[in-house]
Amino acid sequence: MSPDKDVKKYATPRVAAPDVKGERILSGMRPTGKLHVGHLWGVLENWKNLSADRRNKCFFMVADIHALTTEYAAPASLYNLSLEVVKDWLASGIEPDRAVIFRQSDIPEHAELHLYLSMITPLGWLSGCPTYKDQIKELKDRDLHTYGFLGYPLLQASDILLYKATAVPVGEDQLPHIEMTRQVARKFNSLYGGEKGIFPEPKSLITRYPKVPGTDGRKMSKSYGNAIYLDDESDVLRKKINSMFTDPEKIKIDDKGHPDGCVVFAFHKILAPGQYATCRHEECRLGKIGCVRCKKELLEFFDSALAPIREKRRRISDGDAAEILKKGASEAAETAVPTIKEVKKAMGLNR
Repeated sequence: MSPDKDVKKYATPRVAAPDVKGERILSGMRPTGKLHVGHLWGVLENWKNLSADRRNKCFFMVADIHALTTEYAAPASLYNLSLEVVKDWLASGIEPDRAVIFRQSDIPEHAELHLYLSMITPLGWLSGCPTYKDQIKELKDRDLHTYGFLGYPLLQASDILLYKATAVPVGEDQLPHIEMTRQVARKFNSLYGGEKGIFPEPKSLITRYPKVPGTDGRKMSKSYGNAIYLDDESDVLRKKINSMFTDPEKIKIDDKGHPDGCVVFAFHKILAPGQYATCRHEECRLGKIGCVRCKKELLEFFDSALAPIREKRRRISDGDAAEILKKGASEAAETAVPTIKEVKKAMGLNR
């Protein structure tokens, strides 16, 4: 089969539905700006598959309080950014009738549970978190020596435990957070939970694409300037794809390439997996295709995959997103409020 035949046939990313059934799932994103394809393939496709099975109860949270841990000096835009995030979710196929979509700050029980759990959490669990140390180094332009930033892994644990989530979709860098959540649940249950315990110990669900590359080969990130955004139009996509790093040893078309180390081929595997990717791998390795043609076909894949998302997003208003968040807050409270009552009773704060 020739991989350039009917290119658009393969243009929609396909992620196999995870073998997860009957779980209570909590996941979220911080509203810090536009979403890119790393979010789409690393998170949103997984959310879509998980929520498609109605045996799962899914809570998808706009983590605006979490955003304050690093963006506290410029909070004025967080509400508008929250609406933008929800519009991206909806345009990507997240359906509000299959999941509870809500904003963290609309549920005060998140902060309340965080406070109660802070009474039993050792400081070493927080300061020893790998992502805490990494972000201190990475975000050198901000003062992150704050109580809120130190405590954000515990706030994340509170988010999960508040809904008694049994499974949490994460990338590999978030695995230490889930392990800490399990430790906190274990300690709380030991102190206050009686024979049955109050909180389940959640398991991690690793996404199919835990690390989507950016245009320069590093992990895709807004801070690296290597992101392809969901709303990128064709001309922007063309410039970004043409700038992608390829095999430095493949200069002429008939030079034998090394596709496994090429960013362009990495995207071909995501956008056109299976037989197409296998054929393209062999063509490059044997020197039967050049990088210019390979990038041209990748542009077709990208444009075909993102065009429906761009078009759907244009039809979603701020009012639509706000209404979904309002409904989601009411639904989230139906779980959060009883959990807090149970916690307070266990800790001796209620009768």
